[in-house]
Amino acid sequence: MLRKVFFILMTSGASVMAQNDLSFKEVLHMAQENYGRIKVRQWNVSSVQKGIDLAKRQALPNLNLGAQQDFGTINGQFGALYPFGGLSASSAGPTLEEQNWHAAFGALYLANVNWDIFTFGKNKERIHVAEQETEVESAILRQAIFEHRVKVASTYLQWIAAERLTLAYERNLSRADSLVTLIEGKVSGGLIPGADLSMAKADRANASILHIRALEQSQSLRIELQELLGKDGVSFNPDPLILSKTPFSRDGDAVHPELEWRRALVQLNEAKRRYQRSLLYPSINVVGLIQSRASGFKPQYITDQTQYSTGYFSGIWPNRTNYLFGVGLNWNFTQSYRTKSQIQALEISGKALEMEEVTLARRLGYQMELAEVKWTNARRIVEEVPVQLEAAREAFGRKSALYQNGLADLYDVILAQNALNRAEAEKEVAQVNVWSALLLKAAASGDFSIFENNLE
Repeated sequence: MLRKVFFILMTSGASVMAQNDLSFKEVLHMAQENYGRIKVRQWNVSSVQKGIDLAKRQALPNLNLGAQQDFGTINGQFGALYPFGGLSASSAGPTLEEQNWHAAFGALYLANVNWDIFTFGKNKERIHVAEQETEVESAILRQAIFEHRVKVASTYLQWIAAERLTLAYERNLSRADSLVTLIEGKVSGGLIPGADLSMAKADRANASILHIRALEQSQSLRIELQELLGKDGVSFNPDPLILSKTPFSRDGDAVHPELEWRRALVQLNEAKRRYQRSLLYPSINVVGLIQSRASGFKPQYITDQTQYSTGYFSGIWPNRTNYLFGVGLNWNFTQSYRTKSQIQALEISGKALEMEEVTLARRLGYQMELAEVKWTNARRIVEEVPVQLEAAREAFGRKSALYQNGLADLYDVILAQNALNRAEAEKEVAQVNVWSALLLKAAASGDFSIFENNLE
């Protein structure tokens, strides 16, 4: 991103027919509010914020309510059984000598509470991980907004420079046309040879090619800027403030958004490491249970198999109730063994993230130094441009007068004309380049207000 800001285009483009008078600041606001990728990042932040609520709710106790009503036999049998996949029944009754098909209704009603009342920091660290994931996404959003605003501002300044260069190239083409008209009159009168006309036409063709290429560049920048706005059908004039005001500079006091993002990644990695360490410890949980059962089989059924009822209500009305309270300690030693490898992996990745943060901070420091150099040079160029332009105009006027009086050749006139064209081009973009250098400082420091405050 920053490399593109370093490069200020020196080509031009055609003026766009404006329907709206939007200031530079309004263009920046429009781009931030409407650009699709910014909206995607905003939705990502909203989505990951729900993870905090989820982590908090996972710490709530489990409350299970159940009720069932069944109809079936209760033949019992001695033997070992394990319910693989839950494929078993829970019929319970006396172990009789013979199979019978006596059936009655039965019911079960229960409420069960299971709460990990003390987890040695698991719940706290889980919430902290969710909060850091949200912070990472928020940092990514801030970085995306910052990068987009810098990119829009850079493209806007390049477009203004292209618009101003278009005027310079149009003036150069007009001078080339005037020179061809002058020489055509002299050649038709036999005052000068036809070779001068050919040279003048070649120079005019060159001026026309420069103008066409500049026009193409300006149109490309306009289309690129339109895409960055994220809104179709918007056209506007360049903000005249850029050409009428010399910006001021100050030191940035904000942390660079990209550096904030890197720091958030380091903190997220550390939060995950602490959470994995919390899994090494046990959990203490409390349970509470109340259960009521109903059965159509009467207590005497064990001695008299006629003591049962097939009635529905007699089978589902509870007649036995139990309750249970308990405290338990759960410690998975195998899980602790597996978790140690994950902790070690997170410690290594944390070192890598910290090194990336240090490298980024160093790179941003060097970019800030380069931005200061460009800012100083851009202001010096603004001071030198009027001297260059005045000298070029004087030289061109003198060479043109000498040529009209036959005291200079056409080659000298064309050289002076090209020098004047370069001086006018420098004049048109010098002020824009000061703004571009200021934008470069804002991009390197991470504080966009360095640039934006000058737009007020």
